[in-house]
Parts: sequence; structure tokens; C-alpha cells
Amino acid sequence: MFVLKASVWLEALAQFRPDILHATRGAWERRSIDAAFIRPGKAEFSAVPAESIDYAVMEPLSTQHLIKMIPLDAGWSDLGAWDAVWKVLPKDVEGNAHIGDVLTVDSRNTLAHATSRLVTLVGVHNLVVVETPDAVLVADKSRCQEVKQIVSALQRQAREEHVLHRKVHRPWGWYDGIDEGERFKVKRIQVKPKASLSLQKHLHRAEHWVVVKGTAEITCGDRKLLLSENQSTYIPLGEVHRLANPGTIPLEIIEVQSGSYLGEDYIVRFEDHYGRQHEP
Repeated sequence: MFVLKASVWLEALAQFRPDILHATRGAWERRSIDAAFIRPGKAEFSAVPAESIDYAVMEPLSTQHLIKMIPLDAGWSDLGAWDAVWKVLPKDVEGNAHIGDVLTVDSRNTLAHATSRLVTLVGVHNLVVVETPDAVLVADKSRCQEVKQIVSALQRQAREEHVLHRKVHRPWGWYDGIDEGERFKVKRIQVKPKASLSLQKHLHRAEHWVVVKGTAEITCGDRKLLLSENQSTYIPLGEVHRLANPGTIPLEIIEVQSGSYLGEDYIVRFEDHYGRQHEP
């Protein structure tokens, strides 16, 4: 655990890793501000070298005897990998640690983490099984750190799982990708009271919206309409539109997209309260 002034940290970065300092300053200078967030420049922040504080600064500082150390005996673990999580969890008589809806038969020293469905283990030892709505990880408990290689593989294949969860939080609320297939996608969307999405259009997809909770204020071309629970509307391909919540309770809708391209990286945005250009 490191304790230091921000000014001292910036001086250390300037001395040992000026590339990190320069990239970070660029991201800060390109920041945008809205009611709830300060957002560093996305492209500039992505260009900040991915190096840990230990290697970048603390190790070279230690050679100059500029660090004071105080021992702390508190049973500390930063839970940096799944095998560390297994060590701190309560276990059954066979050494299995379970979180969520898990059943095991003839299995020992396993960690099973179930988030959204039943996970069962039969006749396995020293495994980590982590189930989430995004993906399922199965790994030897002694090799959990190698999950970084999976992240690298996802990046090489230009997949989105390492940057986008199924449930994605946004300044206006969140959306959850419920189902997806060829030429369609289904989302559950929640919009905070008095919040709104950007005024936008899509060149490759149309959208159907069904209100399941609250009141929706919808802009669709030149029309504005209010929809309440169990009412629905259709947003044609290429139509300028916006979804807003004028009420005092969260708005929830089901959105069904259909079209030739359903990715989140192509939105024509005309007006946005949060300073974004391409995010949903």
C-alpha cells in the first residue's frame, strides 16, 4: 500500500517514466465534464503505457533509498487471481469453495463461482470455474494468472468481450444484452429519472421499443410522444431519434434491433449531454 502526495508522484513519473506522464497529461487535457463524470480523453488514455506502479516507479525509487517502509501484519491479500480468492473463502470438507448456485460430485479443492445459472462439477480437482453472463472461465487453479493470455487473444481477434460486459453502464443508466442472433439483438434498457440518451440515428438497423416500467419520452424524426407501460413504438432505419425519461422513477424498455450491422461502434450522434461521439 503506497501513501504519497500527488505532486511527489508526478515528480517521480517525470523522472522514471516521462512517457507515462506525457500520455496521462494528454488524456487529462482532453477531458470532458458533465453533471456526474470527469472523462479523460478516450484515445489519449488508451495510449497510456500499461505498466504497474511497482515496475514503473517504486523499484527504481528503491535503489535511491527514497522509500520509507512500515510493516503491516493484517493478513493482507489483494485477491489478484482466482486462486487467492479460493484461499480466503470458506470451504466444505473436500476443500471446495462455492459462490452462487453450485453442485459438486466427487470434486476436491475447486472454486466455482456461478452468477446467473447452475454450475455443476463432477470428478474434478484443483479447478477454477467462473460463470458470468459474459463468458465462462475454466482453469487449473495453479495457472489462474495466465488468464491474461486469453485477454491478449481476444484483443488480437478484435473481439469486444475484454472491454464490454453484457450489462453495460452508461451515464444515463445501463443496457443488458439479453439475446443476439443473425440480424437481430435484444436489449433491456434502464434510463435514470430525468436522463436521456443522445439524439442519434443508425444507418444499418431499425429498433422496436416496448416500455415495461415508467414513462418514455420518445423523439422520432419530427414527432414526440409519451409512452407508458405496455406501449411500444418503432424507430425506422436511418431515422433521427432519442429516448428520455421525464419521470421520477427509472424507465425500463425492451429494445429489439434488426438490421445488417448491430455493433455499438457506429452511431451518428447529433446531440449528447455527456460529450460522447461514438459510444451508445
